[in-house]
Amino acid sequence: MSDFFNQVYEVVKQIPPGRVTSYGAIAASIGSPGAARMVGWAMNASHAHHEYVPAHRVVNRNGLLTGKHHFDNPNAMKELLEAEGLHVQENRILDFKENFWDPLTEIE
Repeated sequence: MSDFFNQVYEVVKQIPPGRVTSYGAIAASIGSPGAARMVGWAMNASHAHHEYVPAHRVVNRNGLLTGKHHFDNPNAMKELLEAEGLHVQENRILDFKENFWDPLTEIE
């Protein structure tokens, strides 16, 4: 597993339940702005990581569940988010801005 992927996973593991962040925000937080797509690749591979990585809490910059097809069940991402109290409609997080977790300001 690459060092980049491990850095991504360490950030994602800190996202609290009921909150979401974006691929771009993660990329910026690890000093790689512009690497949002690579963060997406890391999320796609996160099932192989030795620790649990809550990949369902990572969405695109508009709150869309763009990674849902990489789960065993295409509804799993939505179901996991709703179980944490988030509201999802038409594959988009409702109240995205209110539930957004910014790793640049949240990680100490």
